[in-house]
Amino acid sequence: MLGSSPQPAPETAPGPVASRAGPTHAEPGWRRPRLTPSLAEVYRTVPVGQPTWWRKALAFAGPGYLVAVGYMDPGNWATDLAGGSAFGYSLLSVILISNLMAILLQGLAAKLGIVTGRDLAQACRDHYSRPTSIALWVLCEIAIAACDLAEVIGSAIALNLLFGIPLPWGIAITALDVLLVLLLQHRGFRLLEALVVTLIATIAGCFIFELLISRPGLVDIAAGFVPGPSILQDPGKLYIAIGILGATVMPHNLYLHSSIVQTRRYDETPEGKREAVKYAFLDSTIALTFALFINAAILIVAAATFYRAGHHEVAEIQEAYRLLTPLLGVVGASAVFAFALLASGQNSTLTGTLAGQIVMEGFLNIRLRPWLRRLITRGIAIVPAAFTAIFFGEGGTARLLILSQVILSLQLSFAVFPLVRFTSERAKMGEFVNPPWLKALAYGVAGAIALFNGWLLVQTFT
Repeated sequence: MLGSSPQPAPETAPGPVASRAGPTHAEPGWRRPRLTPSLAEVYRTVPVGQPTWWRKALAFAGPGYLVAVGYMDPGNWATDLAGGSAFGYSLLSVILISNLMAILLQGLAAKLGIVTGRDLAQACRDHYSRPTSIALWVLCEIAIAACDLAEVIGSAIALNLLFGIPLPWGIAITALDVLLVLLLQHRGFRLLEALVVTLIATIAGCFIFELLISRPGLVDIAAGFVPGPSILQDPGKLYIAIGILGATVMPHNLYLHSSIVQTRRYDETPEGKREAVKYAFLDSTIALTFALFINAAILIVAAATFYRAGHHEVAEIQEAYRLLTPLLGVVGASAVFAFALLASGQNSTLTGTLAGQIVMEGFLNIRLRPWLRRLITRGIAIVPAAFTAIFFGEGGTARLLILSQVILSLQLSFAVFPLVRFTSERAKMGEFVNPPWLKALAYGVAGAIALFNGWLLVQTFT
């Protein structure tokens, strides 16, 4: 039965595994043998052997919500606020399409981790040449630094709005969140998941309140979910649209999801893996639906409050905070907005730590202490954020937030194409290989992402 056997040590992971002492033969379809499991300290620590389907679904639930956090981080706030205030509801279609892309790609990432026993970083290391793996690792680290930059700025802005802490000091305080991450990792993976779900519920509750008091037009919202050609024709709208895409489908989330699904102690038979893939897809789809609601809510509140009042240039979180209460006429609207931002920034911090650890260990097979890895990543983000806050003020941090999301979008293809390729190769996936229709759809999504990014570069430089 599932979960009836004792937890295996990392060295007893199924399949040909290479120890640090010496490698064994590589599995079919791979250039190199699999080494230590992904996130070895929490590998297969969550039992899933439940008697009913709904209890089994709850046992598998969790990784999807950690992934969904990256789809509602402070970078999303900047792009959604800019899109809603400048273009009304018209970019809701971009949020919807991006979320559908995310559901597909996260499902593939979960399947890769469950079927092959490798996260995406390990799969790249075991498939590509060493120089290619190093290049992909560098690109992924840039993406993580860009994401962390958004978390640093978002948390610092929230601290400034709620408690009056100057931005440079708020940025410095965010470096201390490494202590919270370390504490949670030592207390068990389910506790980390529970905290993340609580913070997501907090953000959702805040925006339900904002939606109720902003009274958006339901017909306008419905029309906004229908894509129009103006998105491609208007360079300004396209820039924000690509930023929304980069803020929604994040490259490091693909690495993260392919790893944390392996925390479940599913039966490593074809039937057990098939069941794990099914429940992992259900988990991520439900979680990403919450992310869709929150992203759409941010843009809808911006459109109903700022665009409707003629404030078309509200791209800064601080300006949105100052305008919400006077424009809506409800005391506390701005404070609720800032509180949700703080929850978003701290939530993203938790998953960013895991993603950084997974990427470094997977690509390089180098294990650093979590606190050291976190400080390195935070240091990379804090330096440009602090410099911008000190010398360019609030306007500079807002532009830096949107730029970070565009950088994320430009890195996305370098994670998406390997993921689609690996899950489409029968030698690697066996009976779980993508069927022809899914393969065509996945490559279509990957091609569309690359095309949008190319269009963005042309528009930016011309």
